[in-house]
Amino acid sequence: MKRMPLHSVCMGASIGPGGQSAPSASKSTEPFGGQPPQGTQASTKDLDYQLKYQRAFEATLWAIPAAAIYRFRGAAFDDLGLKDNDIIVYSAPATPKLEALTANSSTPYITAFTDLQKGPAVLEVPAAGADGSVYGQVVDAWQLTIADVGPSGKDQGKGGKYLLTPPGYKDAIPDGYIHIPSPNYRVAFAFRSVPVPGKTTADAYEYAKRLRMYYLYEAENPPKQRFIDPINDRYATLPFYDERMFKDIHDIFTIEPVRPQDKLMMGMLKSLGIERGKPYAPGETTTRAMRQGAIDAWHYLQGVFDNFPTDKLFWPDRHYASLMQTDDNHRFTYDYPDRIDIIARAAQYAWCTYVPEVLSDSPATQYTVAIADKSGKPLDAGKLYKVNVPPKVPVKQFWALTVYDRATFSFIYSESNRTTLSSFDLEKMTKNADGGVTIYVGLTAPQGLEANWIPTSGKRPMPMFRYYGPTDELNQKTFKMPDFELAE
Repeated sequence: MKRMPLHSVCMGASIGPGGQSAPSASKSTEPFGGQPPQGTQASTKDLDYQLKYQRAFEATLWAIPAAAIYRFRGAAFDDLGLKDNDIIVYSAPATPKLEALTANSSTPYITAFTDLQKGPAVLEVPAAGADGSVYGQVVDAWQLTIADVGPSGKDQGKGGKYLLTPPGYKDAIPDGYIHIPSPNYRVAFAFRSVPVPGKTTADAYEYAKRLRMYYLYEAENPPKQRFIDPINDRYATLPFYDERMFKDIHDIFTIEPVRPQDKLMMGMLKSLGIERGKPYAPGETTTRAMRQGAIDAWHYLQGVFDNFPTDKLFWPDRHYASLMQTDDNHRFTYDYPDRIDIIARAAQYAWCTYVPEVLSDSPATQYTVAIADKSGKPLDAGKLYKVNVPPKVPVKQFWALTVYDRATFSFIYSESNRTTLSSFDLEKMTKNADGGVTIYVGLTAPQGLEANWIPTSGKRPMPMFRYYGPTDELNQKTFKMPDFELAE
């Protein structure tokens, strides 16, 4: 008997999805597939808006790392009168007038920006020594570190001239430079000027003014360095969660090179009117969709933090999380062979800027964020909380507790503008019998304990401990900071 070929099908029947028999073509009145089930309809009559909204929501999450760092540039240029290669040097630790994601108010900040469309830029870093030191990162337009600077950086504390070159730069690199090729045109840096023993914040400020930044074509006769101190100015760097987010996205991604993994999103942005060579001029429907998409992205991320995974807590039996939520490779790219984890990336860069390239097992600084109180409940606005800081915190330098607004991840304005209490303030605080201190966080201070209090002005608080120079006891998590608990 002759076998039937394997590819042949019996007359009058076919095999449909899931191995089910499809109706005979001679009896069927509709094709098997090709349209939604009968009787269904579109979820909205305005599918044009729906498409734009969905793309705006996803684009917000996708763009957060770049948009967050771009706001530092935009605010500096628009509000502080900064230009490329000018250097911002804070003369003192920041106050709430620096509206930035989880900034510190213990050491003065330094930051600057350059545009490599104008050519390579030179950054001169002074050597670390008895007068001071700087440390921090140079980042690209996606906020990825392209150079660590200072004792743990490319110069190893010896100082030197960093040469930042634009994408595709082919010219020979002159002798005497530390070459840093950038994948993007617009580059930013943020450093901290750290007072060395025996020196003051004023000394750190003067030391920071040894930095220089200029274009390579100016190297034979660099212009006089311009420094700006915004200590008394409002520097509003926070990303926008409304339609303004997309003006920033346009300004970034119609200039910067497009990575292969971002081509799909760039195609989606075209439906929002964001396209290379085209002006930014969204219509009413697009603007409305952009606004709601960005607003919903903010609410979505707030939900991510409100439902923080317990397996990612810093200590399993405490309610703290590391501010540095890396990918599985201890980096901050979230780039895997089969995917990019956009949600994890968005969450990290929504509450933090200027992360290191790699997070080591023994970092120079540890950061633990109070996700909830002792009972596991999220911290509420208007309530008074306390935390008992032990007398011996395992740090080589100092510890600091800063309280942020949970909605913005930035400092909280108050009558005193106090944002932080640290081991430097111990002599001013009331101590416990064991030598430790109880710090209070809330709307009003307990009577007689004002020196131990960080005000919240009715905002929902997000307290964070910084540990500068953590020892093995902290890095290996054998030391545990007590949880926050209600004080009332």
